[in-house]
Amino acid sequence: MILDKRTQFAAAQAVGATAISDTIDTGVARDIGNGEGLFLVIQATEAATAAGAATVVFSLESDSTADLATAPVVHFATPAIGKATLVVGYVAAVIALPLADYKRYVGVRFTVATGPLTAGKFNAFLTREPARWRAHADGL
Repeated sequence: MILDKRTQFAAAQAVGATAISDTIDTGVARDIGNGEGLFLVIQATEAATAAGAATVVFSLESDSTADLATAPVVHFATPAIGKATLVVGYVAAVIALPLADYKRYVGVRFTVATGPLTAGKFNAFLTREPARWRAHADGL
């Protein structure tokens, strides 16, 4: 899989409390995907830890401002995922980019509940060809 820096929201972004990824300015990159289907991928690159029973919700949002703080529209959100599940390599989402009327800035919000996280890093990006395999125990 080839990643394009311009379609990458987060590269091993450390998340302690609720945070926003980098955003894509669709005023500059109006044709995200250039008419081809894109997938949103979110994965853990460092295991999440916390003193309490922390959870994280990952959401794809758009807004008129880059900080996604004016009137964000949620286009996709995962359920709350517990810290024990967020181990290195865990894939929180691989979804086709929802067809929507996106506002100018598009990004990912990491919403931490019962936190903060004391560790946890995540990648979030768009790609045309997501990895479609998973490692499984061999059963031996």
